[in-house]
Amino acid sequence: MRHARRRVVRRVTRLAAVGGLLLGGAMVTNAVASESPDPSIGVPYSARPATSMGTDLVSRLGTSRTAGSWVDSAGRPVVAVTDEKAADEVERAGARAKMVRHSMSDLKSATATLRSAPRVPGTAWALDYKSNEVVVRGDSTVSASDWSRLTDVAEGIGGFVRMERTEGTFTTRVNGAQPILSTAGRCSAGFNVTDGTTDYILTAGHCGPDGSVWFADDRGRKQVGSSLKGSFPGDDYSLVKYDSGRAGEGADVVAVGGGKGVRITGVADAEVGQKIFRSGSTSGLREGEVTALNATVNYPEGTVTGLIETNVCAEPGDSGGPMFADGIALGVTSGGSGDCTAGGTTFFQPVTKALTELGVKLIVAKQAGGTGASPAPAASQGAASPGSSAPVTGEDVSGLLTRLTDPRNVGPGLLVIAGSLVALVATRWIRAEQDRKAYRQHYSATWG
Repeated sequence: MRHARRRVVRRVTRLAAVGGLLLGGAMVTNAVASESPDPSIGVPYSARPATSMGTDLVSRLGTSRTAGSWVDSAGRPVVAVTDEKAADEVERAGARAKMVRHSMSDLKSATATLRSAPRVPGTAWALDYKSNEVVVRGDSTVSASDWSRLTDVAEGIGGFVRMERTEGTFTTRVNGAQPILSTAGRCSAGFNVTDGTTDYILTAGHCGPDGSVWFADDRGRKQVGSSLKGSFPGDDYSLVKYDSGRAGEGADVVAVGGGKGVRITGVADAEVGQKIFRSGSTSGLREGEVTALNATVNYPEGTVTGLIETNVCAEPGDSGGPMFADGIALGVTSGGSGDCTAGGTTFFQPVTKALTELGVKLIVAKQAGGTGASPAPAASQGAASPGSSAPVTGEDVSGLLTRLTDPRNVGPGLLVIAGSLVALVATRWIRAEQDRKAYRQHYSATWG
């Protein structure tokens, strides 16, 4: 079994499977680049971007004197402040100050009022630091009467709550209509993490409830792992435990398509204005910008809070995929509206919170010639770079990617096993067999 697995890994350029969730833009667990640094175990907040100056100033000055920070087009941190003394402190620290009327306390009070109102599926709100407003959006599923009632709530809060209607619908990004790699749904892997003993895939919580079994093939013959320790709604993260217990060589790399990968060197909180990249099993690598933080989305399945809002596109099947900037892990794809043809809004679960809540650490690349995590330079001005791209060598790379990205083949055949299967205890074997049968029965009509 072990030799057979190694032959398969070599044949597909060692782009390994991760929990049944890979295409040219998702996770790589066995991506082998030239002169690959050894992976090491990172820690939450092990790398901080250069733009963290604004976050630090906001933390120091307090929520009654500030209203968030962001990065301008020149890469300089900007801090929204409510008084001249705070503005002077910001300028002395080397950042730019912008006077605003409403403090962070005001903005958060407004969102608390919105949360206390009757829940309306298809709505979302986020803090727009640049305009000093709370922006409430309603998708096409929200009725006129529900929108009117929510507008009344917003008007009662004050003029700094902006109401907007948006096309499309706010949905999680699972696509249950196409072939998938588990009975729960087809998703994308985010990042490899570990508790020091066992390795896991960090992905979206809505991808499947605890106990969901993931397969590496379209007929449910090759089991990769099972979901556990998830949180959805409320948050949107979960772990997929590798059956082999190990993520494998190259666990610190995410694929960006074209046989290339980005080494993950650390983890940090996202900042408004930051240039970011997202990779997913449906739409591959996409570029965008963080537009807001602390977003709340009322999905049909439930409400999720504390999300990162971006203008990068995503499509069904991209759920759980990684968001990063210059090798720094930032988030995993939750949901949104629109697609990669017309564009749209996509929300991400912050990685930092998921790591803290789950009690795991990110597997990151070591610095060459040293130990521990080595953060890549943070994005500053102009167009961002995906990070430290490293070619993945091997045979038939272009042919493999062409086959995998064929829409007729989305879902099946996207993964390569990263570790050998282990014997299951009787109860787990029964559960796996049940999932296999359900998988085959439900999707047999889609197999060619």
